[in-house]
Amino acid sequence: MVGFLAYSIAGRDKESLYLIIKEDNDSVWLANGRDRTINNPKKKNKKHVQIIKKDILADIDLAAKDNDDISFSNEYIRLKIKRYINKN
Repeated sequence: MVGFLAYSIAGRDKESLYLIIKEDNDSVWLANGRDRTINNPKKKNKKHVQIIKKDILADIDLAAKDNDDISFSNEYIRLKIKRYINKN
């Protein structure tokens, strides 16, 4: 799910849009590039987010994606979230 957008559906950040930057068995780490940056992501239970089936990493090299060699920037995340909001 890394690279997908997700809405928070529970908690004080309910209805906020994030990018999933990391995942493990039960949790995902979310960033929006503003208050939740790459260096300070939000850890959230997977059942408290709604995944948007929009992979914003489609424009990144697939080899890098398979090797988990992806580096995000806060500006890149803000830009992708803004474009998604403006499109929908």
